[in-house]
Amino acid sequence: MSTQETFVSHLIELRQRVVHALIAFLVVFVAIFLYPGAAPVYDFLAAPLMRALPEGAKMIATGVVTPFLVPMKVTALVAFMIALPYLLYQAWAFVAPGLYEHEKRLVLPVVIASTILFLIGVAFCYYFVFGKVFAFINEFAPKSITPAPDIEAYFSFVITMFLAFGITFEIPIVVMVLVRFGVVSLERLRDARPYVVVGAFVVAAIITPPDVLSQFLLAVPMCLLYEAGLFFARFVGKRAEEAKAAAEMAEEK
Repeated sequence: MSTQETFVSHLIELRQRVVHALIAFLVVFVAIFLYPGAAPVYDFLAAPLMRALPEGAKMIATGVVTPFLVPMKVTALVAFMIALPYLLYQAWAFVAPGLYEHEKRLVLPVVIASTILFLIGVAFCYYFVFGKVFAFINEFAPKSITPAPDIEAYFSFVITMFLAFGITFEIPIVVMVLVRFGVVSLERLRDARPYVVVGAFVVAAIITPPDVLSQFLLAVPMCLLYEAGLFFARFVGKRAEEAKAAAEMAEEK
């Protein structure tokens, strides 16, 4: 098979994978839209904020079509998270034939672990962080003010926080991959602890709202997850050294 034919076949397979991924996303989106519906999904997303607001307070929509568009965006977000394992499987199925056997053994666990950790980070943000942060902010709000958050602004805030915590929970994977491929030694990563702590609080101050509690709730998990990555990287580093030694012995023979 010529190079051009190979390239065309790869493009055809890529198109098929993308189509399968889109179909899976649309199926999940339509299923959620039909039941329980876009409005209940948004109500679920807004529940942590609504519990923290004074009794009788409601959110507002300043745009004409905002009450329709924002719940649809939330439904699409939930559908994407539910379909994420299958979407990643399609990406894996496309690149797997071009990988060596040892790369396949490494990449698949990394993809699965990354997906699980990202979803755990989002769940941690929703079930724990939102409740603490919204209650903290509401306590400091003047009693003469009636809160009425805009639903579009709240959706943007939720997306930012979900991404921040989802990516934060990927830190152990990043640390282990860096050690596994020999990009950075485990000793250097250990020596970088003070800089990681400072960087964690700086990043948290930039991403989170301007209150101490939310910054603390993001920075501390970053530091703890970095330590978890260092702990598990010890075993990954040993395997990498053993594999390298075995390869050197094979070459000598």
